[in-house]
Amino acid sequence: MTRGSEGGAAAVARALSGGTPQHIGWFRFYFADERWEWSAELQRMHGYRPGTVTPTTELVLSHKHPDDRDQVAADINDMIIGRRPLGRRHRIIDTTGAVREVIVVSDQLHGHDGDVLGIRGFYIDVTPVLSQQEDAAITAEVAKITERRAVIEQVKGMLMLIYGIDENAAFDLLKWLSQENNVKLRVLAEQAANDFTTLGDAGVLARSKFDRLLLTAARRAVDSDDDSLSTSV
Repeated sequence: MTRGSEGGAAAVARALSGGTPQHIGWFRFYFADERWEWSAELQRMHGYRPGTVTPTTELVLSHKHPDDRDQVAADINDMIIGRRPLGRRHRIIDTTGAVREVIVVSDQLHGHDGDVLGIRGFYIDVTPVLSQQEDAAITAEVAKITERRAVIEQVKGMLMLIYGIDENAAFDLLKWLSQENNVKLRVLAEQAANDFTTLGDAGVLARSKFDRLLLTAARRAVDSDDDSLSTSV
């Protein structure tokens, strides 16, 4: 396979997928013995370590998504009988069960005398990096983490103001209270923030009230998560 043909395949992939493709792997199919060849990249695309699999028509079809398998099987049959290239956007399932969306682009493979020996082509992996559902789930989780961090930072700021300590000392104090009372750091911070808010400005300035609330906040904090360590956020 020439360097020019590889570059052309990359250009085709970018045009069809609307961006830089994740993977491109080549294949060859020989009519004489119905033999397949897969590049290392194509083997990896299907979930195999290069050199550990010998592709056959049965193996090729076994990796097709059930909803696409019959149509791809018909395409392969037409390729063999009519000696025509095949090309179709469809889904494959790799050895881990992950579904990939691919585009197959191919043309005839000619010998030195011009005879058609088989078909050669490329699989272009155009699987979206993240589905909308996955993206939404990650966004929601990031928002939760940000919210948890925010309440910890809020309480750290209160401790720094009331006790005149720096940020590290404030965090160490929260962490110690969390560990001593076996309660999540985030849950402790939420309880402390609620308690401190109820004091109002005058109450916060009264150190004795603040001390009592701080030391007893962990007792009032109810941690519904039973699989996390006390310092988890």
